Amino acid sequence: MTRVRIDLFASLDGYTAAPDPAVPNPMGEDWGPLTAAYAATRTFREKVFGDTTGEGTTGVDETFAAAFFEGVGAEIMGAAMFGLHAHPEDQAWNGWWGDEPPFGCPVFVLTHTAPRPSIEMSGGTTFHFRRGAIEDILAEARVAADGLDVRVGGGIRTAREFLHAGLVDDLHVAIAPIVLDRGNRVWEDLRGLEHTHTAKTAVAESGTIHVSFTR
Repeated sequence: MTRVRIDLFASLDGYTAAPDPAVPNPMGEDWGPLTAAYAATRTFREKVFGDTTGEGTTGVDETFAAAFFEGVGAEIMGAAMFGLHAHPEDQAWNGWWGDEPPFGCPVFVLTHTAPRPSIEMSGGTTFHFRRGAIEDILAEARVAADGLDVRVGGGIRTAREFLHAGLVDDLHVAIAPIVLDRGNRVWEDLRGLEHTHTAKTAVAESGTIHVSFTR
């Protein structure tokens, strides 16, 4: 059965990084510290950085990093996560994920600039650009997922939109042991989430707190 999943990164004081339109640092200055434990895992190094040496951390962080890539048949993301604001008028802009993005499945990009031509990339990723009700786009993504899960990749505004609509079955937040005091608030307007989902926590060797909400 297809489930809708979200994975987010947060600081101890509840912030995630604010994106930076500059292409060299698109996810924001604080993205590196927030995701350092994930980036160090064996799975993340292999899937995202192409490191096939087997190097990388194991343990709790690795367990969650491996789960992030398992069972996903389609992805939904906002325009900023794709990188449309960097080149909004360029129909040939392929985003900032490189020639072989780490998705390996159909990716539906939410943007008011749709319709735009779909972009087929190496490794099984095809970007489709959509506008309209998120329920309709999710329905299309479910079909494309072909029985696997749909992952809502973010950014935080897109993630909260799906959470507020009650469309998310599984939410995982990796809370890094750092204090940002800036950025975008992760938990804003999500009061009572523990009443609709079962919450569990696990503390990794890195100090990262993994919080999972499951419906």
